[in-house]
Amino acid sequence: MNFTIEDKGRYTLVTSGVDKLDTTCAPELKSELVYLNKTGVRNIIIDLSATRYCDSSGLSALLVANRLCKSIGGGLVVCGLQETMQKLVQISQLESVLSITPTAAEAVDLLYMEEIEKDVNKE
Repeated sequence: MNFTIEDKGRYTLVTSGVDKLDTTCAPELKSELVYLNKTGVRNIIIDLSATRYCDSSGLSALLVANRLCKSIGGGLVVCGLQETMQKLVQISQLESVLSITPTAAEAVDLLYMEEIEKDVNKE
């Protein structure tokens, strides 16, 4: 398996074990993310610190995950982007679409802050 999935209670951590997130492994990631969504997982953190390259199919998997999480009132945070991945996200103008943090710890903090904000806005 190219991706490790850990249930952390209030969120699920998906850790990439691939060097390249491309057409060979992006469908696997996408299917894992769809499965998580179908089982009610609302908040997902995807750690891409081991991934140096991504193509359009990899970006598509991230965008699908973002849409699925938002559709059930949750959130997606991508963390650990290496420089080449950061440049691709910038060129693709996805910085405004995806929540991105440098580390998994910061991703957890961001998810918790978003949850608190949603709770406050409900009241």
